[in-house]
Amino acid sequence: MELTGEQLKMAETQLKRYLPRSQQVYGYLVLRNRVRSDPVRVFVDRWPEFNVIVCKPQYEQKGDLFKDIPVFAIDEAILEDIIRKSNVLDWTQFICIGINLHHMEIFKAVASEKGVSSSQLAVCHMMILKDVSNLPSIDSPGISLSSLDESHVGLVNQMWKFAKNKEAVRMIRNMLANFPSCCVLDAEGKPVSWILTYASCAMGLLYTLPEHRGKGYAKVLVSTMAKRLHAQGYPVYCFIEEENETSYKLFKNLGFTQEPSHREAWFRFNDLINEHLEEEEVD
Repeated sequence: MELTGEQLKMAETQLKRYLPRSQQVYGYLVLRNRVRSDPVRVFVDRWPEFNVIVCKPQYEQKGDLFKDIPVFAIDEAILEDIIRKSNVLDWTQFICIGINLHHMEIFKAVASEKGVSSSQLAVCHMMILKDVSNLPSIDSPGISLSSLDESHVGLVNQMWKFAKNKEAVRMIRNMLANFPSCCVLDAEGKPVSWILTYASCAMGLLYTLPEHRGKGYAKVLVSTMAKRLHAQGYPVYCFIEEENETSYKLFKNLGFTQEPSHREAWFRFNDLINEHLEEEEVD
């Protein structure tokens, strides 16, 4: 069933019982319940005591396909039944799923049964800042901070490693228009380093132009954004790819801790359909 109105607020409260495992979907509902953004439909297997919850962005244009579908499950058997038999997921279309790594084999098995291709996009540590007072004092004299806006969509898209052609533009525009961001400006007022907030309330897309690295901008941005999110009542966390040791050390040194047994994973299904859509965009 699909949740609406007060049910969404109740679901947010219920998900707190399962933190940190439910962190991504919980963060999604925290923003969904407070900020106007691109449409998202939230489904559960039953109400009010749900076992599976799925946050599904509405796909109105080709670029929306890049928006991932966060899923949280308490019961794997029910999760498997839902993704195999229900119409919550359209296996004839490109799908990007974000979920606990332990559940990913279920998705891959169902995809294989349906003749759908699958590919791993990323496996990440989940880093959480439990106490903002743990942030070290950071001296940032002479650094000009601001927020990004929709005029910076092209710049952010161009520098993000996962973006190809224009497939992520609508997702990034939604992030810049509706969620917190922070950037460092150069003497001409142009962004040279930035950090954004995903629809799941996770900090991400941290990037510094190569010629401006080594100046401590990333540390300033993460600290500033963490304080801003906390002040607004949002969870403060991020996902760091397992192989990204530099970012892992940065966040750890700023007081973020990881859940050792938890990994969040993103997989794509029906990638060939997505590649065909990308070719159409280029043409």
